[in-house]
Amino acid sequence: MRIVVKVGTSTLAYRTGHLNLRRIEELCTVLSDLKNSGNDVILVSSGAIAMGVGKLSLSERPKDIPTKQAAAAVGQCELMYTYDKLFSEYNHTVAQILITGSDVENEERYKNFRNTLDRLLELNVLPIINENDTVSTKEIVIGDNDTLAAIVSKAISADILVLLSDIDGLYTADPQKSKSAQLIPVVEEVTEEIERLGGGAGSALGTGGMATKIHAARICCDAGIDMIIANGANPRLLYGLCDGVPFGTLFKGKHAPDKEKK
Repeated sequence: MRIVVKVGTSTLAYRTGHLNLRRIEELCTVLSDLKNSGNDVILVSSGAIAMGVGKLSLSERPKDIPTKQAAAAVGQCELMYTYDKLFSEYNHTVAQILITGSDVENEERYKNFRNTLDRLLELNVLPIINENDTVSTKEIVIGDNDTLAAIVSKAISADILVLLSDIDGLYTADPQKSKSAQLIPVVEEVTEEIERLGGGAGSALGTGGMATKIHAARICCDAGIDMIIANGANPRLLYGLCDGVPFGTLFKGKHAPDKEKK
């Protein structure tokens, strides 16, 4: 399979902004194992700004653009150093790709981005992708890594996208407010009713929320790509992709009968 995994800031970092080392080590182990079994793996990783917040000993996530960009510049170094170190322990080479909204909107740059990704996978490299927060000022263009992960999945004709966050999946109501809220295991179609279930902001250090995940699901499903929302607290759930064990909430892509995957 060609698997895209997006990991949110809440999965990677503590509220202090410092890395959750146990979590990120387990994530890299599982992704390496999935790659060892013959899958193409692409990681879309949040966390640069949060890492910078911790590294710079800031009291909270910055609200002004220049400080956000400064935090991202500092944090991206630590984030990629950690990924490179952990994946190299399993003999996997990683590559960093930072993109902005204009890279997606411009046809020529989008083509170059897609060709680079394809070539990296041919070279057996594990690409790690993030929005280029150090130069991007229009967060609304891409704005969150859920949408970015869906764009990447569509660009490389992925088989499945998994969004790892701090929630088990999509619920019938907000599980933090309603005791009767139930996890929805499968979504056949992203309807207006499903979209209404999304909403609200993400964690204090992140930018995403359920609304951005539903938006990502629509992009994927329309492109014939399955998508799962799952809890990143247990990266070993990802083994279910190969073992056929369901987890989280599965959004089914609109697969055409004659569609051929890469």
